[in-house]
Amino acid sequence: MDYLHQIAQQRALTRRDFLRSAAVAGAGRRLFGFAPLQALAPAAGQKTVVVTFGGGARDEETFAPEGQENIPHLLNELIPQATFFTQVVNRGILGHYVATASLATGIYERFDNFADVSPKNPTVFEYFRKGLKRPANDAWVIAPSNGFNRIGQSDGSLISTGYGARVILPKRMLASALGKGAAQSAGLEAILQDNYENLLYTPPAINTDANLALLTDLLHLSVDDFAHHAKTLSSADELSVFVMRQLMKQFAPSLLWITLHDMDVAHTGAYSLYIDGIRRTDRLCADIWAMIESDPEYKDRTTMLILPDFGRDSDFTPGGNGFQHHRTGDPLSRTTWMMALGPHIRHNVTVDRPLDSLDLVPTLGALMNFQTPLAQGKLISEVL
Repeated sequence: MDYLHQIAQQRALTRRDFLRSAAVAGAGRRLFGFAPLQALAPAAGQKTVVVTFGGGARDEETFAPEGQENIPHLLNELIPQATFFTQVVNRGILGHYVATASLATGIYERFDNFADVSPKNPTVFEYFRKGLKRPANDAWVIAPSNGFNRIGQSDGSLISTGYGARVILPKRMLASALGKGAAQSAGLEAILQDNYENLLYTPPAINTDANLALLTDLLHLSVDDFAHHAKTLSSADELSVFVMRQLMKQFAPSLLWITLHDMDVAHTGAYSLYIDGIRRTDRLCADIWAMIESDPEYKDRTTMLILPDFGRDSDFTPGGNGFQHHRTGDPLSRTTWMMALGPHIRHNVTVDRPLDSLDLVPTLGALMNFQTPLAQGKLISEVL
């Protein structure tokens, strides 16, 4: 057993204990039963929503007793309805775009995290659309920054082009809609910050102004929509969920992927903002599930999967930066978790066996009945 696996297994058991302690603390309400229930067959017309975190949060600020106050919605609302996987290991490059691309292809991508490139390997969106002959509006990605602009489709070397997902960059749409001067006067510079890791470099966006105008028109959004909503926002993730709501109303896509990014403000070294990001992500995950449950196109036919792309450095690794970064590749920065909710998903169940980040794509394929021939990883049977 390698060192990474030992630490990951230890972390899984610790998370189970943390959740037990939360259940005890919440005496009088059923938080976690730890007993398997009979799974139901997936509903006809299966839809899937994937929520990833572009910037993980450590257990110290989440599942540990001292951090549980930061995730009340995950603990009290979502986990009781979910199967919770305590041990998901990422063995790839710990950069947000490349790691998210690896989640979306089922193969550890090896490109420069800040390069303006497409994934080399076919994405889950291409497998889905080509395999099921789905139209372009049935697969969408809502991405946090310009650096994600090519995540919807691979470079075309391994699969024919034209089957990718539509990618929305809400911050770019907002900036385009308002104009630089209006954004500054409205105090929205923080919302429009493209990347917390590198304040100077912004990859060129492949979305032209014409494409932005087309997307805005498709979603029935106007400059006033953006301006009004942005003035009530405290974060870019709020904007992304706002766009997601509009997307669900207009197209009800079967495969919808959203990456939340606020907690990655940790790179600035501001611990209070990092905690705010965790709390907001916790609330937005509950909001997304409520959106699904209240929409007749999604209710009782949608599986939602929530998982960080990876973690953050521990406080004890030589050369590490603690909560601020994820640059050492230590076991704790590689070991995260996943939550699954849906009409056929068992409630109040924890699964401690190890999963790999690459297991997501083949599982999505099996869940929605399309092939993922080049993806690595194994099926997550508890989701099927």
